[in-house]
Amino acid sequence: MTREEVYETLNGVFQDVFDDESIEVNDETTSEDVDGWDSLEHINLIAAVEQEFGVKFNMGQVVSMKNVGEMVDIILSQID
Repeated sequence: MTREEVYETLNGVFQDVFDDESIEVNDETTSEDVDGWDSLEHINLIAAVEQEFGVKFNMGQVVSMKNVGEMVDIILSQID
């Protein structure tokens, strides 16, 4: 799976979790860029991403991710 394919899928996950079809994420996207992305929705987002990609984030990864680009890096490291 390419980075671009991960982003295509992630956009759908973000749109579903935050119920907003206009969301388009990129490497620099952070929680400040998405309305409603608070700590509770972060947990829902992580669970949805794990289910969609068949990956598992550890707690250290969950709390240290600074942007969506870091999430994509972790996803790619687990599916390659």
